[in-house]
Amino acid sequence: MPEGGAIPDAAPKAVTDRGTSTGTGEGAGPTPSARRRTGLLVTLVLGGLTATPPLSMDMYLPALPEVTRSLHAPAATVQLTLTACLAGMALGQLVVGPMSDRWGRRRPLLAGLVVYVLATALCALAPTVGLLVACRLVQGLAGAAGIVIARAVVRDLYDGVAMARFFSTLMLISGVAPVVAPLIGAQILRATDWRGVFVLLTAVGLLLAVLVWTRLPETLPAAGRHAGGVGEALRSMRRLLGDLPFTGYMLTGGFSFAALFAYISASPFVVQEIYGASPQTFGLLFGVNSVGLVLIGQLNGRVLVGRVRLDRVLAVGLSVVVLASVALLLMTTGVFGEVGLAPVAAALFVLMSAMGVTLPNAQTLALTRIRHSAGSASALLGTSSFLIGAIASPLVGIAGERTAVPMAVVQSAAALVASACFVGMCRPWTKAGAEGAVN
Repeated sequence: MPEGGAIPDAAPKAVTDRGTSTGTGEGAGPTPSARRRTGLLVTLVLGGLTATPPLSMDMYLPALPEVTRSLHAPAATVQLTLTACLAGMALGQLVVGPMSDRWGRRRPLLAGLVVYVLATALCALAPTVGLLVACRLVQGLAGAAGIVIARAVVRDLYDGVAMARFFSTLMLISGVAPVVAPLIGAQILRATDWRGVFVLLTAVGLLLAVLVWTRLPETLPAAGRHAGGVGEALRSMRRLLGDLPFTGYMLTGGFSFAALFAYISASPFVVQEIYGASPQTFGLLFGVNSVGLVLIGQLNGRVLVGRVRLDRVLAVGLSVVVLASVALLLMTTGVFGEVGLAPVAAALFVLMSAMGVTLPNAQTLALTRIRHSAGSASALLGTSSFLIGAIASPLVGIAGERTAVPMAVVQSAAALVASACFVGMCRPWTKAGAEGAVN
């Protein structure tokens, strides 16, 4: 592999021996037109699966203040419903990732989607905040299947620059979710209460389950599966964690995600409670920020990838995140005097947009270091991100809902740690960060 993450372009590892676009049987191989249809369908299904986390999180965000009133719970306790879902998604990936390496991608994915639908329906019926937290935990555990297996399928099908570009395509599809989710959630609150959000999420889960059952091909052939059990999965993860650059990219992505999730968790209270904006205004601002993330992600995939070393693009993205988070910290602590919503929203927009190059490139650089065990590697990447994000979530509300300082502190600290991991462990200025793939 070339120095500094300039990964050679590679054609997709197309699954040409799995029959027609349904991918459920064996055959002599699809025709070119059938392969194109299969590729489009797989892209849409994977986009839907990667949109599950922002749908589960962001559609619910405008309802957080209402949940505190409806269930008579403090804001910090209600924020645990986000933490529980995020922690479930983190831990679930550790289980589902190795399962998909052993039994293939389809069966664990379908099982996870069924449980996700049931848990989401129970969230809509939860009478207490404690039960809602528990149901959100199960929802996250089951929803992990879509996250980890979508990444593993991409690794099954693509290599190198093609993989980086596909991740950017997925970001375009899944990026629509955070754009529209808060807007949808805000409109649902006009017609009904917060429980209607979970009713709609239940329907989304059912639709995804049907699409996976009918349209998603199996991308991991039997010859490529691991016969070992838990012990083999743990050994595989240990080998991956023993690779310093892989771990560095994993932590870089994880702490970058923590800065992002600090925004996701705190922004409903910052925008609505501190600055007095309506749920609809919050949804609009959140959507604008998500548009920035999607547009920069497309710039990354269509313009930068293949022309600029991925490590360099990642370094620029991390630098922008650090600058934006420090600016937020200075504004919220009063260094610039009393500021309104506009400058705070501008800094959040810059931070969110920079995630369009930071997150996909960190994942791509990590996954290019593996030849096998894509499920286990994807599980480690996802688990680290979600666990670190779950820790960040309650910290942003530690001083109550009338100050934005904790959000800015968490974002700044996470961005600085991510940068330190990138520089200290990935060593982008040397060949060590790009050579030596692990199995």
